[in-house]
Amino acid sequence: MPPVDPTSVEQVADGLRSVGYLPGESTALVSYLATKLGKPVLVEGPAGVGKTELAKALSRFLGRELVRLQCYEGLDEAKALYEWNYRKQLLRIQAEASGTGWDAVQEDIFGEEFLLARPLMTAIASPEPVVLLIDEIDKTDQEFEAMLLELLSDFQISIPELGRVEARTQPVVLLTSNNSRELTEALKRRCLYLWLDYPDVEHELQIVRLHTPELSETIARKLVGIVQEVRELDLKKPPSIAESIDWARALLLLGAEDLDARTFRETMSVIVKHRTDLDTVAARVGVRLSEGAPDGAASRG
Repeated sequence: MPPVDPTSVEQVADGLRSVGYLPGESTALVSYLATKLGKPVLVEGPAGVGKTELAKALSRFLGRELVRLQCYEGLDEAKALYEWNYRKQLLRIQAEASGTGWDAVQEDIFGEEFLLARPLMTAIASPEPVVLLIDEIDKTDQEFEAMLLELLSDFQISIPELGRVEARTQPVVLLTSNNSRELTEALKRRCLYLWLDYPDVEHELQIVRLHTPELSETIARKLVGIVQEVRELDLKKPPSIAESIDWARALLLLGAEDLDARTFRETMSVIVKHRTDLDTVAARVGVRLSEGAPDGAASRG
């Protein structure tokens, strides 16, 4: 797709819908501001509410490549920014004529051709504007956050041997967090903020219908009602929006004509992924469906 430079919040909202993402008002607004103000966006919320999908959808709508840094405990600068290609440097030193001074060799081996660019530097050095996704930033430590501050403030990276590397283009940056720990004020101060929560019934129904339009309205509505009910239970992992869509696709593939107790028992592992959670859901929602109670009766009880 050709690059898009949105001129209104409505254009962003329509553009995200056109690539399969149904944004709320605040999502479209903050996404628009990110493209115009050039500020990173910190997107927080429970796991599975569409934070990562927002970055993917923005890259498709804006016609930009998505560069993704998946964070994890112990992630360091070498895996996130850059590292030197030591093997190539060693070969270069060995290829130097004997008697060449160290100063001459040093200037030779600390050039851009000896750098191995990681996601952050790839985004900064890209000649075309990209969407940079720093996914699950809350899994790293405060030292890693501190390393990010220069990039988030000035879109540049300082390399001791080379100097400052500035962004050639303006990336759209999204940082996602499952809110497992409190992020530093220094990082938050540099970002716009967006909180994403589980959608209400009607919004989730629209999402499910968007991805499985062939599924009957009755089954889709019943499915969403059950998913919302399951999320109210005390589970290790509530079902995500993506799992709601997966369940709808599974029912469609199986040719289900109704979402009754038997169908629910056979397919609930699509949305419930822990053994203890399966027992809890079967005892609450499964029993209600077997008894034919109205939707939501178990959660109200």
